[in-house]
Amino acid sequence: MHEVRKSAFVPFPAEGMFDLIEAAEHYPAFLPWCAGATVLERDDSVVSATIAVDFHGVRFQFDTRNPMRRPEFMEIRLLRGPFRHFEGEWRLTRLAVTACKIEFSLRYQFQSAMMARLADPVFGNIANTLVDAFVRRAEQVYGIGPAGSG
Repeated sequence: MHEVRKSAFVPFPAEGMFDLIEAAEHYPAFLPWCAGATVLERDDSVVSATIAVDFHGVRFQFDTRNPMRRPEFMEIRLLRGPFRHFEGEWRLTRLAVTACKIEFSLRYQFQSAMMARLADPVFGNIANTLVDAFVRRAEQVYGIGPAGSG
């Protein structure tokens, strides 16, 4: 079983960061490993999507159904995919009108030993860089942030 825990303090509102995280249909535009993303269902309490991974020769897709409470929380639950275990969450804590703390955690294990050998290094890199990727995306979409914040 692999576990990833990452957090960051960012000069962006929790609502804006949550909206970027929740909008899976935009992932291929800024996540180099994401070959495609289709939202299957979306309402105020859940978003469900199919994500296609194609990175360094490793290709697979998975479906998630993610209960959420905007802008504080989104759970990640696997519906289908090459995992024996896959669960995680995003937590966003408002620190000010223009700042928040992002916390991301993910526990996963691939179904087969062969898939684990191929995909563990690639997927580990993806999971470990996900928070940074969303911070960079926020900088592109919303601007660099308040003066002096970087």
